[in-house]
Amino acid sequence: MARVLSALVLLPLVVGTVWYLPPVATLVLASVAALIAFFEYAAIVQALHVEVPRPIAAIAVVAACIAVGGSYLAIDVVIMSAVIAFGALAVASGQPGPRVLHDTAASVLPIAYIGLPLGAIAAVRAMAGREAVLLLMLTIVISDSAQYYTGRAFGRRPLAPTISPKKTLEGAFGGLIFGTLAMAAGGRYVFPEANVFLLVLVSASIAALGIVGDLFESLLKRSAGVKDSSHMIPGHGGVLDRIDSWLFAAPLYYVFVRFLQF
Repeated sequence: MARVLSALVLLPLVVGTVWYLPPVATLVLASVAALIAFFEYAAIVQALHVEVPRPIAAIAVVAACIAVGGSYLAIDVVIMSAVIAFGALAVASGQPGPRVLHDTAASVLPIAYIGLPLGAIAAVRAMAGREAVLLLMLTIVISDSAQYYTGRAFGRRPLAPTISPKKTLEGAFGGLIFGTLAMAAGGRYVFPEANVFLLVLVSASIAALGIVGDLFESLLKRSAGVKDSSHMIPGHGGVLDRIDSWLFAAPLYYVFVRFLQF
């Protein structure tokens, strides 16, 4: 029941923002999601005894989201400034050892893992309209649902038993098939001038990347010994748990929308 109620609250918020409000509202929503997801990420890596300078990293993640999603900041400046800041903090610590690389790398990762993909979704809203964003959302939802139901009905062989024991090859195949069909069919309406072969190829790749994104976040959590990224969304876990598939699928979708659809 908590899972259903949470979905009934979140779905109108996200869809309503994308559909009824101007593109900048999608960018604001993406930035808020990036900030929350970052702090969930920071809690996960802390459980791995890795330290991330949260204030600076949080600013860098949100700045990266804004840089890609709008024309307010330059992404190259954001990334270079962040690396310099993290490097300066490492030098200031005066403590040589493996932790320097671990902490610095873990600080830079969320910029690319969280900030850039969420900014890419906001950029798609500005470039291609609300239908394009909802197509990506619908594809991921259909793929996730297909993975669950085909896995329950036909699942026999584990997909990644050491990462996510309940996921099966049959479920992943179902998610790939239905996700590809959903994006290819919707893409004919949203991108009528797109090459059909390219659209199908991108659709399959996005469905596959969504599955990999889900597994990557599961890998992070299992490595840290945690079940959910947080308990912010009753029945669903945290924001990072809800957007993990999007974070791997959105970059390719952004490239397709910006450079490849015609």
